[in-house]
Amino acid sequence: QVQLVESGGGLVEPGGSLRLTCAASGSIFNLRTMGWYRQAPGKQRELVASVSNSGPTLYTDSMKDRCTISRDNAKNTMYLQLDSLKPEDTAVYYCNAGAHQMWSPGAYWGQGTQVTVSS
Repeated sequence: QVQLVESGGGLVEPGGSLRLTCAASGSIFNLRTMGWYRQAPGKQRELVASVSNSGPTLYTDSMKDRCTISRDNAKNTMYLQLDSLKPEDTAVYYCNAGAHQMWSPGAYWGQGTQVTVSS
């Protein structure tokens, strides 16, 4: 089993930045490709970005050019830098791990961290 814990969410004004962190523990050899997903009220959960265990990244149009995903395998930690945030970025952001493909989620999810963009 893999445990994922997100942190770093909060309330930020439009145009602001946040850095989300996902700390993994447990059976870390199962981490494989990791990703950040988000779910806004009344909407389906969607992929924001993913990163393979060897480094390649995938960004979707949802926040392309406004976010940067990275991971530190030595620390079993993944990050998502969010910049130029907009009110429509308000959502719960989830960490995911164990994926076999860059564009599909794996079996492991964190509990989510709320990001609210509002003035």
